[in-house]
Amino acid sequence: MNISHIEHIGIAVNSLEEAIPYYEEMLGLKCYAVEEVAEQKVKTAFFQVGDTKIELLESTSPDGPIGKFLEKKGQGVHHLAFAVDNVNDSLNELGEKGVQLIDKTARKGAEGLNIGFLHPKATMGVLTEICGKE
Repeated sequence: MNISHIEHIGIAVNSLEEAIPYYEEMLGLKCYAVEEVAEQKVKTAFFQVGDTKIELLESTSPDGPIGKFLEKKGQGVHHLAFAVDNVNDSLNELGEKGVQLIDKTARKGAEGLNIGFLHPKATMGVLTEICGKE
């Protein structure tokens, strides 16, 4: 597995409408995309910071993963995402090494990327995503 960089940091928020102005007006960042990923019951907003992005995540349903996270933990850092060459190959490699996987195969995520999650029990409590174009 070849990790090239931190692709993004996912932050769960109650409302994109309320959160985006903080990042734009207070931090001077520019939201360059807002996208809904219906399969994951989430709406996302992206900010580029060097080679890394900030991904704000607003739940579109209380029973979705972000809705459950917000109910349990409130707003805050949800996950850390690493860019890899091939998501399925990376998931296979990690699974063979004994890492507990949430996703055994890649699924579609925001920005047209393939994604897969590693269970936080296997990653010292940090929900970890691997993502890439393949």
